[in-house]
Amino acid sequence: MILSLHGVVNKRRDSTVKSQSHKVATKPHSSSSPVEFSQSRTSEISLSLHSPLSPKMHSSHLLLEEPIRMASILEPSKSSFFPALTKIVGTLGPKSRSVEALSGCLKAGMSVARFDFSWGDADYHQETLDNLKVAVKSTRKLCAVMLDTVGPELQVINKSEKSISLKADGLVTLTPNQDQEASSEVLPINFHGLAKAVKKGDTIFVGQYLFTGSETTSVWLEVDEVKGDDVICLSRNAATLAGSLFTLHVSQVHIDLPTLTDKDKEIISTWGVQNKIDFLSLSYCRHAEDVRQTREMLKKLGDLSQTQIFAKIENVEGLTHFDDILQEADGIILSRGNLGIDLPPEKVFLFQKAALYKCNMAGKPAVLTRVVDSMTDNLRPTRAEATDVANAVLDGSDAILLGAETLRGLYPVETISTVGRICAEAEKVFNQDLYFKKTVKYVGEPMTHLESIASSAVRAAIKVKASVIICFTSSGRAARLIAKYRPTMPVISVVIPRVKTNQLKWSFSGAFEARQSLIVRGLFPMLADPRHPAESTSATNESVLKVALDHGKQAGVIKSHDRVVVCQKVGDASVVKIIELED
Repeated sequence: MILSLHGVVNKRRDSTVKSQSHKVATKPHSSSSPVEFSQSRTSEISLSLHSPLSPKMHSSHLLLEEPIRMASILEPSKSSFFPALTKIVGTLGPKSRSVEALSGCLKAGMSVARFDFSWGDADYHQETLDNLKVAVKSTRKLCAVMLDTVGPELQVINKSEKSISLKADGLVTLTPNQDQEASSEVLPINFHGLAKAVKKGDTIFVGQYLFTGSETTSVWLEVDEVKGDDVICLSRNAATLAGSLFTLHVSQVHIDLPTLTDKDKEIISTWGVQNKIDFLSLSYCRHAEDVRQTREMLKKLGDLSQTQIFAKIENVEGLTHFDDILQEADGIILSRGNLGIDLPPEKVFLFQKAALYKCNMAGKPAVLTRVVDSMTDNLRPTRAEATDVANAVLDGSDAILLGAETLRGLYPVETISTVGRICAEAEKVFNQDLYFKKTVKYVGEPMTHLESIASSAVRAAIKVKASVIICFTSSGRAARLIAKYRPTMPVISVVIPRVKTNQLKWSFSGAFEARQSLIVRGLFPMLADPRHPAESTSATNESVLKVALDHGKQAGVIKSHDRVVVCQKVGDASVVKIIELED
């Protein structure tokens, strides 16, 4: 894989611990046990938080019943090694591709780098990625790579790159004839079937990234007449279009183009394979079959068989088939820019809440887009945007995806830092009590073995006020299940490499699994040294647990006398144990 892992575990100094082990069993432990786990009574677990920033939470309310203390609001936000449990995906572009800028983004909290192939060629993105590798090594911050496909995206072609001014109530013609030069009267597009897809009165948006219709960088068009292959539209607002490409979105109209275009397939099989991408963002995903076909393609591309597919829901068609898509995909990206066009404004928040709930219950990462658009040109978000970020966290989003804000925005590092701080504050008042009960009820009984272990670990960590949960995993599934229950403390996912061979050479797995947890809320990966067995019970430096604890101490999340909950396999048994650190 292209990005070197600097969380690789090495031998560290010994840490003295005293350990209390509790194997999770199908029958309850005796009442004298410090921690009780019972699969049969999981749905009755009750959790309470009593810190000043997290008043006692009551399950009868979505948010906090007791008011937040004003003193806590006036306290300055504290910096941390982990800026927030919620992850940040940054789109890399002209303003965020230098080593210096990328180092700043990583330090500010970016954990996934998105490469948008709707613009720029493979060489341009490769240079950016090479710079990212350098930044990863210098900052010692892990970063995953996401390739974003173009998909059936309609675009206006402006070869001259001259600014185009459109007047309100003026007529403009959309034509598939790309030989014509773009002007205020004619806009050449890359799709020959538009005239057959639309009718008089349909709504079309044209612009560069922003689509609310209120900015001067996007225009709201209404179809006035269809003439042959051309579509004549009435401009509903004045706008100035700048650049070589503008995205065109037709509201609630099916576009007869494949979800994975020939260009997408070429990029994936060349650039994607070369760089062993961690995530594939499948743009304009409309059916579960889109995900299945993409997965079949990835399976034929060697290492990309491990690449996770995130279905990007961008229109009503994808919304209609959301449940089926969620079942097939590894994660979901809610593209609120285009969805905001397809849905009435009053319905957007309902979709967000419903979709995030479904993703949370399925234990699959959900990523939200378009939160701080104004920070593309400004140092501070609007009040509405700041509240929007917080609500995304409270609704259950795993990650926030920044697009134009980091791609061409003037303040990419400041934007990531600001979003991270808002997320961290929102996490302090997240109703974990209600969320836990809701998730346990949804899962039902009997729970699977892994699900029981995960929920018990989170319950124990909350009850003993653990500073961190440490989970040993090979595939990453156990750690993701723990994160599904949204613990209020970080989860250090210690990925144990597995040896594999192709008959010619030996190699280790684990790098993919470690990086792919970088998009899951609350998970922070480290790759273990394969020479150190995870089942070790000796109190020596050879134990991976000691090294994980040392890693937590260096990160500042573990201190003397802290309690730590550990999940690991010992032989065939899964063990949840509580460790209390000494000086």
